Amino acid sequence: MLEIRKIDTHQRGEVERFIQFSYQHYRNCPQWVPPLLLDARLFLNREKHPFYEHSDADFFLALRDGQVMGRIAALENKPFNQYHATRDAEFYFFESVDDLQVSQALFEAVFAWARARGLKRVVGPKGMGPLDGYGILIEGFDQRQMMTMMNYNYAYYPRLVEAAGFEKEVDFVSCYLPASSFQIPERVARIARRVAERGNLAVKQFKNKRELAAWAGRIGTAYNQAFVNNWEYSPLTPAEIKFVVENIITVADHRLIKIITHGEDVVGFLFGFPDVSAALQRARGHLLPFGLPDLLLEMKRTDTVSANGMGILPAFHGHGGNALLYDELGQTLLTFGQFKHVEMTQVAESAAQMRADLKNLNGVEYKNHRVYWRNI
Repeated sequence: MLEIRKIDTHQRGEVERFIQFSYQHYRNCPQWVPPLLLDARLFLNREKHPFYEHSDADFFLALRDGQVMGRIAALENKPFNQYHATRDAEFYFFESVDDLQVSQALFEAVFAWARARGLKRVVGPKGMGPLDGYGILIEGFDQRQMMTMMNYNYAYYPRLVEAAGFEKEVDFVSCYLPASSFQIPERVARIARRVAERGNLAVKQFKNKRELAAWAGRIGTAYNQAFVNNWEYSPLTPAEIKFVVENIITVADHRLIKIITHGEDVVGFLFGFPDVSAALQRARGHLLPFGLPDLLLEMKRTDTVSANGMGILPAFHGHGGNALLYDELGQTLLTFGQFKHVEMTQVAESAAQMRADLKNLNGVEYKNHRVYWRNI
């Protein structure tokens, strides 16, 4: 007999059961990268995660004869609905065995949850913040997940989601940039030189992580202003900006964080991160006793960079800022002598300028995540 149970997030045992399902579900999957347990628990912590300051979420397990068969979260992001004048619920953390009865029951729980709040559509997967990763993987199942900056799922997941009546909302493509792209195309380099010569825009070089942290407030403000035209945008609260920037700085190498300044203001940025996916797989969710030292070592030995998060304030679009960022990142990667691969992680198809830039850089699309919608 199948049972859907809403968990009590104040009961640690129930929280752990929800979290641990994914570790069991993907235990033999070489492409899956497990999140740190500390981070996974935070999503269900109503006192500590900034999402709960303004919005709500509930979490459901599918049980058959006492065994967990699947899980899902139902979210209402109230600032997003207000900004876009919508009445959407979101689903996230969807995991299921290959069983339509299980997946249908999980989605029905989300639909009922949403209807009880007067919501009209369900969209997802979509998480609690801009770093959570979007969509169901529909292409690139043989490729390892890029850390926890995106989702990974088995190839049968799109079939389960579409069987529940969902249709495509938007795709997020990840591109592989071959090593030859570190040599920035002459057209891009020429634009970057012209911008630098004009002197209106400049790239800030960080001497160390401490200096990067000192700029965190200005970077956060620019982050909140850069994506106003994007499908997924909603204004972040001060607590959410702090949360996002602290997460970025924690895993950052200051040399791979690039920002564009106009005077004293940050008007653009590109976040690059050493890929520590292999270390996260070895850690299996645990920082101690060996996970943290291994992560720090992996930052020095990995040959891959994830470029995840690039934005230019709308007022500076078309001023050459993108070319300036790409040129600076390319030069930095060459001087490292460490990296052979770059992934531009999860670029929405609605981000027309970014998609055009990737073509100019000879980017090869090799992963695709789809966000779905359904009226209820």
